[in-house]
Amino acid sequence: MQLDRDNTLTALRSIERVHVIGAGLNPGSPAHNAVHDISKRGWCPIPVHPRDAGGTIAGYPIRPLIDEGIEPEIMVLFLAPLTARALLRKFIMSNSAPSSLIWFQNGAEDDVSEGWLNQAGWPYVKHDCIVRFMERNDLSREPNPMPWFRQVRDERESGCSMWTVHEYGEDSAPPQSKLEWVGDLLELESSNALIPRYVRGLIGRNESLEQCGRRLAD
Repeated sequence: MQLDRDNTLTALRSIERVHVIGAGLNPGSPAHNAVHDISKRGWCPIPVHPRDAGGTIAGYPIRPLIDEGIEPEIMVLFLAPLTARALLRKFIMSNSAPSSLIWFQNGAEDDVSEGWLNQAGWPYVKHDCIVRFMERNDLSREPNPMPWFRQVRDERESGCSMWTVHEYGEDSAPPQSKLEWVGDLLELESSNALIPRYVRGLIGRNESLEQCGRRLAD
């Protein structure tokens, strides 16, 4: 179902994390700039871009995909219509509940995708830019700082992996070796990917997940 202005305002005020699909390292792209603009208003942008994964935009790590177990609050699509359609088809088929707001940035709209969303009862917004909507309605919130983590293959080809912790807002270049996983503390807690599950299994007695993640990086 397509949301009107009031329901869109309610939705944005109730969420904290914004998945920005298509946001990579190209500083001239609208998706890249949206990550900067969204973060300045207090939301936590989660850029997703397969090629640039492991790098950062405004201190937020770029993910290669949305891990299983992660339920996005909102997905902002900076994609061509057919690419957006393929993503939504996969996402709708793997989720039984309408848990995500889908935001079609200008140019991503697709009648077929909208039909699927209407049939599934998923909320969506189109013919608007999320950044401009936030600006017009003077939306902001308090940020929720948290560390993020990254695991890459050892450059020395030793067969080992390197696990690192990065503070909130810390910029990092894309790794030179193979990226094995990247995400923030909430994703480390919720992701069903192999590496987060392995890390959760290493939590010691009276140790939090964040403490465990930091210990493993020492």
